[in-house]
Amino acid sequence: MSTSFFILLQLSILAYALVAGVFLAFSDFIMRSLAITNGIGGVEAMQVINREVFRWVFMTLFMGMAAVSLVIGGYAWVSLSGPAGVLILLAALVYLIGCFGVTVAFNVPMNQALAGMELSSDATRDYWLQTYVPRWTFWNSVRTGAAALSAALLLFGLLWMTQSQAQHA
Repeated sequence: MSTSFFILLQLSILAYALVAGVFLAFSDFIMRSLAITNGIGGVEAMQVINREVFRWVFMTLFMGMAAVSLVIGGYAWVSLSGPAGVLILLAALVYLIGCFGVTVAFNVPMNQALAGMELSSDATRDYWLQTYVPRWTFWNSVRTGAAALSAALLLFGLLWMTQSQAQHA
């Protein structure tokens, strides 16, 4: 394994964990806090968050890790064998499906629906409290777990690989 790929794996562990941390904050307390604001405050705040997320480091990290996951998974599939290769491949697949895929399939459509809603509408308030908050938070929790699991799988795969290399040296 090249030094550059070794460094990429180390940075990817950190990046997966950072993505998991952002999602954890939303599932743990941000969504609950937004849900208990009076009137339209939570809806308006989430609409702003959903617009601003595209202009910040998080989107680069989130989307970048989808691309990096393809690289990591492809490398593991082609060049690695044994438990380390399986763990590294699984880390990439879990992120791509459980984090990126869930975002595209579930969270983004809900965000788009919320973006077009009028703040003062009773239908918006009902959608927000009865549909958006519980469903979005559920799928966000799935993303949290997937990103955290990806970090753990990648860490264990990297440890397994380095220990195996040390034993054969």
